[in-house]
Amino acid sequence: MKLVCAIIKPFKLDDVREAIAEIGVEGLTVTEVKGFGRQKGHTELYRGAEYQVDFLPKVKLEIATLDEHVDRLIAAIEKAACTGRIGDGKIFVFELAQVVRIRTGETDADAI
Repeated sequence: MKLVCAIIKPFKLDDVREAIAEIGVEGLTVTEVKGFGRQKGHTELYRGAEYQVDFLPKVKLEIATLDEHVDRLIAAIEKAACTGRIGDGKIFVFELAQVVRIRTGETDADAI
């Protein structure tokens, strides 16, 4: 089992959600986050004064899935989230040691 974590641009959330639904992946956690990478923020003008915006708004997606679905899931996220511009985001994949569904007590693959 894997946990796929993707950091994407906020306006791409609906496209990514639709793309992963099309491949049959169910279950998704979305968190609004802020951060920067190579993009390094940008300069804005407010009341005549320039200031640096270091942290840009992003959306973090967390999806628990079976090992055999990881490659299709990554491809779907990558295709749907890509704008071809800097700041499109990153995808991280983590190993899941254990999963428990609280309501039923099901574990691991049954809990996903």
